Amino acid sequence: MAKESMKAREVKRAKLNAKYAPKRAKLIAEGNYEALQTLPKNSSAVRLHNRCKLTGRPKGYMRQFGISRIQFREMAAAGLIPGVRKASW
Repeated sequence: MAKESMKAREVKRAKLNAKYAPKRAKLIAEGNYEALQTLPKNSSAVRLHNRCKLTGRPKGYMRQFGISRIQFREMAAAGLIPGVRKASW
């Protein structure tokens, strides 16, 4: 389980990114990189990091499901993810 402060930091970055995205796109299109430097660092899209929605784990994230590989395996074994079952051949 990730620390609550790390999860909160990612939420804050996502909000800043959404808030400044139009302004950032406009400045990039104009080529005004000096004004771009005045925006908050955390408003940049490259600073976002995907985290598991259930545990907050930053590594082993499966984008299609929004959860980590560990949670995916547990949920799939329990039959909680529709259309997913253990491979057998």
